Amino acid sequence: MLIAATLAIFVAMFLAVIRGIAGPTLYDRILAVNMFGTKTVLLIALLGFVMGRPEFLDIAILYALINFISVIGVLRYSDTNEFKHTPAKQEPTKKEH
Repeated sequence: MLIAATLAIFVAMFLAVIRGIAGPTLYDRILAVNMFGTKTVLLIALLGFVMGRPEFLDIAILYALINFISVIGVLRYSDTNEFKHTPAKQEPTKKEH
């Protein structure tokens, strides 16, 4: 049963990586990174349970807090003009007669 749970978490992490690479918008990529972090927390907690080390839950909670704060920070930074990329306007070419 634990092997099935581990495999399911790895599949979800792989799908998050695919969404992060192929995401059409910035927010899709940020959501994929957040999902990957959440699945990492689940994997750490599952690993702590399997190994009989309850202190891994403390590490998982700390990682979840860091993941949450970093995603909020990236979302805040993404609203600024420095982060947004606007393509330069091209002037129309003049045709010679």
